[in-house]
Amino acid sequence: MATTSAEYIQHHLQNLTFGKLPAGYQRADGSIVEETTWTLARTSSEAADMGFMAFHVDTLGWSIFMGLIFIGLFRFVASRATVYTPSGLQNFVEIVVEFVQGIVKDTFHGRNPLIAPLALTIFVWIFLMNSLKWIPVDYIPGLGMALGLDYFKIVPTTDPNATFGMSIAVFALIIYYSIKIKGVGGFTKELTLTPFNHWALIPFNLFLEVLGLLTKPLSLALRLFGNMYAGEVVFILIALLPFYVQWALNVPWAIFHILVIPLQAFIFMVLTVVYLSAAHEDHH
Repeated sequence: MATTSAEYIQHHLQNLTFGKLPAGYQRADGSIVEETTWTLARTSSEAADMGFMAFHVDTLGWSIFMGLIFIGLFRFVASRATVYTPSGLQNFVEIVVEFVQGIVKDTFHGRNPLIAPLALTIFVWIFLMNSLKWIPVDYIPGLGMALGLDYFKIVPTTDPNATFGMSIAVFALIIYYSIKIKGVGGFTKELTLTPFNHWALIPFNLFLEVLGLLTKPLSLALRLFGNMYAGEVVFILIALLPFYVQWALNVPWAIFHILVIPLQAFIFMVLTVVYLSAAHEDHH
């Protein structure tokens, strides 16, 4: 249980981690792990010692849950869609679909039936994950403590594992379509002879192009993570203030996030479409 401000902040920023502890490891309560075992971390140091192969259970759980809400909601609306007396929910979903479709038409210059559904999924899914930030910071960790969980974060996009997971998936699509549209030779030529079309400058071109290619997933992941994580920290700091001050600051900050939450989902979607559009351009 957190007793100081620093411990409170650390507790609310720590993920529920499931990973492997080696035999002989001494846990926070003084007990010794007799044999290598997979278990939930009880402290942040245990989570760190679990290494790269540990899982953030709360991030996975909430992101999957938000994804299921997206699929279920849109399937529900699609199965009951009508042209005569559309419901308010159908009108809202149609507005979202038409909005994303318009962005794709204006931004994507190739021909690929995957791009519009992908853009819609990214926008709505990230928006739903970001929107969990509107839940007061103590509610979900408190629920986790009541269930016997030492840590329980709720906003998946404040975890770099989630944002990098999405950006790496987009990066894989960029590479796939770059090779599919341009061919291995065309993609290689683009990397080695752009921007300077001379054999002597191939190393310099390759450095610039590979660097530019790698910054795409980095920019996607870090922009989303940085904005959402910073907002989460501010909410936690506000929660440490006296009750009457909390209400004076929480409400304006929550209203500000009415803009931030969809904006970050929109930026991630637009950059994804832009990057995939560039991957579909065959200059030869």
